[in-house]
Amino acid sequence: MEEHGGQQAVSTGETTGVDESEPSGSFAMYTTGLAFALLLTGASFIVSQTNLLWAPGVPAGLAVLAIAQMGVHLVFFLHISTGADNTNNVLALAFGVLVVTLIVSGSLWIMAHLNGNMMPASAIMEMQR
Repeated sequence: MEEHGGQQAVSTGETTGVDESEPSGSFAMYTTGLAFALLLTGASFIVSQTNLLWAPGVPAGLAVLAIAQMGVHLVFFLHISTGADNTNNVLALAFGVLVVTLIVSGSLWIMAHLNGNMMPASAIMEMQR
């Protein structure tokens, strides 16, 4: 039994998951993640500096490589998986993606409407005279 602020708490001895002092990944997993990350980074530089892709397709190719890079970091370094013990992590990640998507798309929507409703520069100059 442990005493907290004059009250007694009963310790059940149950563990809620992985021991905090125990590493969550292995050397091989981190090395594999590093190799994938370096491979994707090199591919991004090659795609952007050569004519390997059709010029209008380069931004889409870089976007695909960036999303793959994020996936590598999530799986190999942050240990995000779809296992039963990772449900909270996946939900937190999904909520974060939702919030970032709403902020970015909302900002772009507002800026597009502001740009469309701006007065021409010549009319602004006429108002100042």
